[in-house]
Amino acid sequence: MLQVAQGERRAEFQRWTEPEIGDYAIIGDCRTAALVARAGAIDWLCLPHFSGPSVFAALIDRRRGGTFSVTPEQQFKTKRRYVGPTAVLETTFETSTGTARLVDLMPVLENPGALHPTREILRVVEGVEGEVDLQVRFEPRPNYARAKPRFSLRGVLGWACTWSDELFLLHADIALELTEDGKALIGRIRMKAGERAYLSLCYSKADIGIIAPLGEPADDRLTSTLKWWTAWSCRCAYEGPHYEAVLRSAITLKLMTFALSGAVIAAPTTSLPEAIGADRNWDYRYCWLRDAALTMRAFTGLGFHDEAASFLQWLLHATRLTWPELQVMYDVYGQTNLREEELEGLSGFRDSRPVRIGNEAHSQVQLDVYGGVVAAAFDYVESGGKLQSDEAKLLVGFGKTVCKKWREPDSGIWEIRGPKRHYTFSKVMCWTALDCLIKLHERRLVRIDVDRFREERDAIADTIERRGYSTSLGSYVSELDGDRLDAALLLMGCLGYKDPGHPRMIGTYDLIERRLGRDGLLYRYEQGYDGVPAPEGAFGICSFWVIDNLAKRGGLAAAERSFEHILSFGNDLGLFAEEIDIETGAALGNFPQAFTHVGLINAAIALASARRSNAK
Repeated sequence: MLQVAQGERRAEFQRWTEPEIGDYAIIGDCRTAALVARAGAIDWLCLPHFSGPSVFAALIDRRRGGTFSVTPEQQFKTKRRYVGPTAVLETTFETSTGTARLVDLMPVLENPGALHPTREILRVVEGVEGEVDLQVRFEPRPNYARAKPRFSLRGVLGWACTWSDELFLLHADIALELTEDGKALIGRIRMKAGERAYLSLCYSKADIGIIAPLGEPADDRLTSTLKWWTAWSCRCAYEGPHYEAVLRSAITLKLMTFALSGAVIAAPTTSLPEAIGADRNWDYRYCWLRDAALTMRAFTGLGFHDEAASFLQWLLHATRLTWPELQVMYDVYGQTNLREEELEGLSGFRDSRPVRIGNEAHSQVQLDVYGGVVAAAFDYVESGGKLQSDEAKLLVGFGKTVCKKWREPDSGIWEIRGPKRHYTFSKVMCWTALDCLIKLHERRLVRIDVDRFREERDAIADTIERRGYSTSLGSYVSELDGDRLDAALLLMGCLGYKDPGHPRMIGTYDLIERRLGRDGLLYRYEQGYDGVPAPEGAFGICSFWVIDNLAKRGGLAAAERSFEHILSFGNDLGLFAEEIDIETGAALGNFPQAFTHVGLINAAIALASARRSNAK
């Protein structure tokens, strides 16, 4: 039955002519991000930050969502790339009459004395060869297409578009006209070889509007942004295999790091389906604490110590509102009320309803988050960072909470809705929290009741080994006293609970591969385990956990083959979604997904370490 269902989904992909999830690229300024389709359309953008309302959402409703497109009028082929180690996107359109190039970016400017717009999208069009006729369509649909924008012409300064207390200023050297229905601006330009045209879209909220100049000043902003990203990328200390893929993942992770707080969002999108036409649509524009340990390891492993420090500060200070307990997720400013709502006015990606904003999982109890945060702090210290005294106290408070709560059921790392359960991995992460605090205490970096913490840590381990391991299966299991499997159990080897070469971990790895593996990829759990009948795709990061385990137990050749195989599922720009459709290889779920790119980075670091060990 599963084979038939997936085959039907593959046929559905082939019938659609509109972009797939993996057809998009990401640009951003480390405050928000836009997704750009191969055809030159910006189909997703939230303002003023990642978690804000959308202004373009054609990604999840082609007709009503809104877009900002620069596209050839005639048939064309597309090539695209990022300009060097940057987040500046270059799309080349090849037509029968000529070739044109579109450069897209969100300028990153560091001159505090200058006056800059709150946000800007800069689009530079260049004629490369022959002539190409291009169409421009600017069709904002603010507040998830619930607000009605008002357009007005400001003469040589271009067009203004207003709603509520928000403002777009579109300045272009391409003539634009208002459509008859008053809902969009459209224009046309013939680009000849050597010609250059500019479109600058500036945004402000409850503030004065600033128009960014075109021409040479626009080129300066492009140059400045290229220099900024190149300088940032040069700080990457990674020297192992697949450097380009690792660096692109690092840049993508940086794009999803909120510069004003250090928070890292899971993805810049909401409601991209994990199964086309099913109910697996969630809002991922928030910061999950479960990802903290692995995200920190990616930052420190690549040598990005400023990002690591900012991330830890956000983890410890944004969570003060709920200390000494932790919430599952927070927004980029540390807000905790992320009430889930379904938007009736948007049809969803390929009619995959509902479209959700907010995430009800914020109210769940997930005990694994304590281990994620404390392990992140420990990794930061291991890489040379220092803890402030108030930060040490916050960590100790989390440890005390673990001592009180680890025996309770929770919703687990995968946020399965419904009754709470005793998830083995949640217990493992509680063990991790206490183990890291004990090590920090031994280094005199925190002060704890070490006897109590050791007693509770050992009690957790005893429970895991007695009830979280099935002797009949020869494997750890998803729930205490259960018989189901969960790919998160592989993290027991990645995060230090158990050596990946231990017989129990080898047995767990082998059984997970047999039950959850398919074509070199890995599902996160068995279909139907979460109570949702629709099948989901293979989970991107779980496949990278396989590589981490193999590399650390000596299976370097197999790990390298697996890494090469998984890399083939990224799009042409090296970007990954949350999941991968087993039958088609298509991207599924929110895109791009920070967690998947974190997995790629950490797997590559494990491979590099294994190579060095073998060379000794």
